[in-house]
Amino acid sequence: QVQLVESGGGLVDTGGSLRLSCAASGRSFSNVAVGWFRQPPEKEREFVGIIKWSGDSTDYADSVKGRFAISRDNAKNIAYLQMNNLKLEDTATYYCAASNQFPGRARQSYYAWGKGTQVTVSS
Repeated sequence: QVQLVESGGGLVDTGGSLRLSCAASGRSFSNVAVGWFRQPPEKEREFVGIIKWSGDSTDYADSVKGRFAISRDNAKNIAYLQMNNLKLEDTATYYCAASNQFPGRARQSYYAWGKGTQVTVSS
């Protein structure tokens, strides 16, 4: 089993940038696809993006395409979510999760989750 811990959240102005990290331990990280989800206040958790175990393929939700980018460093067991041109509607708790499937937008595709990191975008 892989354990995941997110970090890098915080308060940022509209139009700003943040980079979230997802540190993994346990099971071999290089065999795992890493997805990012977010849960805005009083809303359902939604898919943001996913990166394949090899790092050579990604998939993104339309709402973040062109603004967000996922990368990974398998040697360091870390995945990243680079968020640019942040908008008020990006305010949410962000989670990373592990999956054996790629692509995968459904929450049911993921078997391990971090506890989340809060991102707040203000005007």
